[in-house]
Amino acid sequence: MDTHTLKHALLAGTGGFIAILLLAGVSEFGTAALIMAPFGASCVLLFALPEAALSQPRNVIGGHLLTATVGLAFYSLAPNTAVFASLAVGLAISLMVLTKTTHPPAGANPLLFFLAAKPLGAWFLLTPVASGAILLVLLATLYHRATGKFSYPVKR
Repeated sequence: MDTHTLKHALLAGTGGFIAILLLAGVSEFGTAALIMAPFGASCVLLFALPEAALSQPRNVIGGHLLTATVGLAFYSLAPNTAVFASLAVGLAISLMVLTKTTHPPAGANPLLFFLAAKPLGAWFLLTPVASGAILLVLLATLYHRATGKFSYPVKR
């Protein structure tokens, strides 16, 4: 393994560690939850592949909000049904493609509503979805500027 690859791997891992630690810390000691499992996968893109189109703020924030909204809508229609959970994921993917907000980790968001131990309401769209996604993008921006390795977000 060359030193360039090792440095990139360590920087990406460190960025993900810091971001999740901050989200978890705010969630634990604050009044609002800012963390959800798909954010771990978002960190892979934000810190390992920050120049990818799928990692850009529009995709991260828009993708998470769009797919969570679809999940909430379908869960509201028919909670705990495999068909509606599957339809929600499929529609969420199609809408991300159509709106140019594709962010693969967000594809898991509709399932959160169907798999949660207790029902998730509309408030979930604000916290953790929107606030967490915005904070992740902000942290990635600051991290990449501090490390100087990548330019994030990419101006297209």
